[in-house]
Amino acid sequence: MTYSLKLFVPDDTTPAQREAAERRFRDALEGALGDASLVAPVYSAYLRIAAVHGEDPGADALSDGERLVFDQWQAAEAAAMEAVFGPHRHMGEGLVEIRLQA
Repeated sequence: MTYSLKLFVPDDTTPAQREAAERRFRDALEGALGDASLVAPVYSAYLRIAAVHGEDPGADALSDGERLVFDQWQAAEAAAMEAVFGPHRHMGEGLVEIRLQA
């Protein structure tokens, strides 16, 4: 399983700037998870957990393994967003779409 991503950035962003931002996002995400091969399975597991328990499950709603995956994904995604939009980014500044591919 692999993944693709698309950053939604302002209209005045050049293709080269978009590509560089996507590369920073990908590098930070993969670095935070430990390897590119882990992005798709961890994201897939995160999506399953969120579908069952919601985007903000309570402390006791998840098993230890689920909590580990859930927290790991959120930390990796936050690191990737910070790599692109900076440490003081605000919600709505940029969006990303991650698609899983078989």
